[in-house]
Amino acid sequence: MSRLRFTLRLAAMVLALLLALAGHGLWRLCRRRSPWPRWLLGRIARISGARARIVGAPLARDVVFVANHLSWLDILLIAGATGSCFVAKAELRRAPLVGWLATLNHTLFVARGDRMGVAAQVEQVRGALRDGWAVTLFPEGTTGDGVALLPFKAALLAALDPPPPSARVQPIRIDYGDATRALAWVGAEPGQSHAARVLRRPGTFVATLRFLDAFAPADHPGRKAIAVEARRRIEAAAIS
Repeated sequence: MSRLRFTLRLAAMVLALLLALAGHGLWRLCRRRSPWPRWLLGRIARISGARARIVGAPLARDVVFVANHLSWLDILLIAGATGSCFVAKAELRRAPLVGWLATLNHTLFVARGDRMGVAAQVEQVRGALRDGWAVTLFPEGTTGDGVALLPFKAALLAALDPPPPSARVQPIRIDYGDATRALAWVGAEPGQSHAARVLRRPGTFVATLRFLDAFAPADHPGRKAIAVEARRRIEAAAIS
């Protein structure tokens, strides 16, 4: 049954992809901003078994979302709920199909450990904000177990120091409920193995995206202070 479930979900994703590509092409011909990447990512999350529960109101623009990180499903869920673009590791761009799909959603690719390139990466984030995109950062830098927050890395939050006009930071607490420990991507598990495990999992689960109160980065000057405040709010939301 798990193999059949995997096959059916994969087939449903291919059908969704074909529909989204057709729609995306039409929107691009009309020179309009396409809603189809957002639709596709949200649909793939649903096909994977996730049922998004949105708590709070996400800002539409001039916002940097700062979220805890459990799985690749986080990207699909946040994209489906907000249309946000993301900052992802550069290796993702070279991944077959996935890397190309990520470019459709204006993903900003950064090289981990490239200290000399941080300034250029920060400028990428600033540029996306100037162009009207919401941007999502996962400052833990990797996925965790969904229970304990890892330390936040503040480098890319330098895009908010000084903050662009009207910019806000909105923390997001992601919670998979009873399925958290089963779905969290921790340890050295290869990405393909984790994806296959998720797609073979029976049933559905509720993924809660709790959009917390936004704050002005100017009220917490400096990238480290912004990271501390965002982490404090996300941590507090786990027990609220």
